[in-house]
Amino acid sequence: MTALDWDRVSEESVNLFRDLLRIDTTNPPGNERPAAERLARLFEGAGIEYTLIESAPTRANIVARLKGSGDKGPLLLNGHLDVVPADAEHWSQPPFEANIANGCIWARGTIDMKNMVAMSAMTLVLMKRAGKVPDRDLIFCGVADEEAGSEFGSLFLVEKHPELVRSEFVLNEVGGHTLHFGNTRFYPVQVSEKGICWFEVLSEGEPGHGSMPHPDNAVVKLARAVAKLGKARLPQHNTHVVERFLRTLAESAPFPQNKALPLLLEPRLAGTLLEVLAKQNPDQARGIGAMLRNTVSPTLLSAGRKVNVIPSQARAQIDGRTIPGQTVSSFLEEVQDVVGPDVRLNVMTQHDGVTFPDRTPLFDAITKVIASHDPEGQVVPYMIPGFTDAFAYARLGATVYGFSPVKLPADLNFTRMYHGHNERIPVDGYTWGQRVLFDLVEGFTSQQK
Repeated sequence: MTALDWDRVSEESVNLFRDLLRIDTTNPPGNERPAAERLARLFEGAGIEYTLIESAPTRANIVARLKGSGDKGPLLLNGHLDVVPADAEHWSQPPFEANIANGCIWARGTIDMKNMVAMSAMTLVLMKRAGKVPDRDLIFCGVADEEAGSEFGSLFLVEKHPELVRSEFVLNEVGGHTLHFGNTRFYPVQVSEKGICWFEVLSEGEPGHGSMPHPDNAVVKLARAVAKLGKARLPQHNTHVVERFLRTLAESAPFPQNKALPLLLEPRLAGTLLEVLAKQNPDQARGIGAMLRNTVSPTLLSAGRKVNVIPSQARAQIDGRTIPGQTVSSFLEEVQDVVGPDVRLNVMTQHDGVTFPDRTPLFDAITKVIASHDPEGQVVPYMIPGFTDAFAYARLGATVYGFSPVKLPADLNFTRMYHGHNERIPVDGYTWGQRVLFDLVEGFTSQQK
């Protein structure tokens, strides 16, 4: 087996990463094909078989496979190629130039999630160079469209080309980053994620001339409903993943957090405690609050065609997120209780949340590799309030973990950079993650005698 020169590997990986970041794959429209073609050139040069397939014009997905002995089920490394829009005027560095400043690479997609794309692709290449035959097929999947619901990416592959992506385990995004809490460095691993229920709130009323106000105004009805949703805290639904996460954090927290965190699991106390926490750490309060209940965020409003005409209908689109195990019907009942009977709800799209077991050989391997690279770090399973491609791969029976390792300093807020301004990643934190991911995959796919 050929030893790896990690200084050269780090340089090569960073260069690949920056190349991908400079390709604007903002979704919409996506246009992921140039990024997929950059990865295709990498695999071609390494002698790794790959398939580049479009779900629609320019909506490209790339799947590469390093053949193993077949003794065990495949391990798939997943990363989405698309990114959300970036308002360049609010950035300290241009969002698609991948400049290095203050020890960080600045670009849209550094955290979400071209870092995992680059690290995963390089891991396949490094396994090939090392001349090692894994005990299971190793698959890389660079997908389109995750930011808009995965229809042209992982869902397309799962539904139309399952033979390319069927696997026993999947490593995915939103996990493996350093979470500083108290005096402990945690490395959360996503084992659960919320579902979505994107829906409309529809109001109807009497049309008329704008100069003559009347109480049956559809816009006013809608405004009242949206205002109620903006203030609403839906009923609490604890899950075993979130309970374990909070209790684990509490064990390392100083007083009074060590006492307060478990009390968040008490519905009668959680609201007050979250309000107190929000004054100290609003990001943390929002994140924990979203783990404990279904949530709603009004995002789009539409009504009328002319300023002097009271319209007969008004609508708002709402981003709803559901706790795993909650049904769409029970969620909509919670929402209807808030908005009242004057408006109707219409579901646009939905999928359920998912939870995966954390007592598996892969989770054990993650714990072991973190102990090797950060002996004081502690792995903890958790649930994210958003969704990833995990729900799609779950339909083929895979166990999916969010583990995209990156070492972060305490003053760099990971969650705020997701879809935010000035998204960036420390260069040394990224290269640390590259080595951690390779060591995990190499160790997990070694022949066991």
